[in-house]
Parts: sequence; structure tokens; C-alpha cells
Amino acid sequence: MARTLNEVIKGLPFDQQQEIEAQAERLIEEEMTLRDLRKAHELTQERMAETLRISQDGVSRIEKRSDFLLSTLRSYVEAMGGKLRLIAEFPDRKPVTLSDLKSLDTHARRDRKTTSSRSSGKRDGRPKKKPDSADVA
Repeated sequence: MARTLNEVIKGLPFDQQQEIEAQAERLIEEEMTLRDLRKAHELTQERMAETLRISQDGVSRIEKRSDFLLSTLRSYVEAMGGKLRLIAEFPDRKPVTLSDLKSLDTHARRDRKTTSSRSSGKRDGRPKKKPDSADVA
């Protein structure tokens, strides 16, 4: 009768089991796609969709994207029970963990609104006032 990988691992000495587990964790930490991460947590797209309150197709689109808002990524990770941390790495110093991601995302949204308001000629939701002949000297 064929044995599963888990059965084989359970038959190994405890120290070897620990080494295999540690190596698996190192590999998982290195790099994963959102799809890989979801599957590692044994979650389906349907379950993620329920948690995120979006369609299954929406989950599929998120997993295929390479560029999205921090809030989207945070929601996706939190739906799996995780916490998103953003780490900046520089060649001349230790990695820096950026804190207060909600604040960063809020500022980005506000900056996008301000930029779009400026480009549309509006400020605070009101049209820019054009000078009339009485205002021009």
C-alpha cells in the first residue's frame, strides 16, 4: 500500500522531522504568490470571496494582479488570519519595517483625490471660480 508524504515524515526521527518543518517554513517565507499563500492556508477562492465580501471572480482577479492598493493586499492577508507588514530593504542598512500602513493607505487615497480634484478644476468638490471682468484689474 502506498504511503503519503506525511506518513513517511512521521516515520522519521524527531530531529529530522523538525529539520524538514524548518526548511519548509524557510521556503514558504522566501516568496509566494497570493494564490500560493491562499492554498498553503488550505483556503478556496470561494471561502476568500465570502470573507472579503466579493465574488470568486474578484478573488481570482486579485491573485492575478501584480499592482494593487495596500488596502487590497491588507484585506486579502487579513482574510487568511494574517497581518501585513511592509519592509523596505536598502543595500547599506538593515531592513526597515514601515509602520502604520493604514495611515499610509489613507494618505495615498487623499493624495489621489487631491490630484484628481486639481486636474478636474475642482477644489473641495466645488468648481474653480473663474475671474469675471470686475475681478480683473
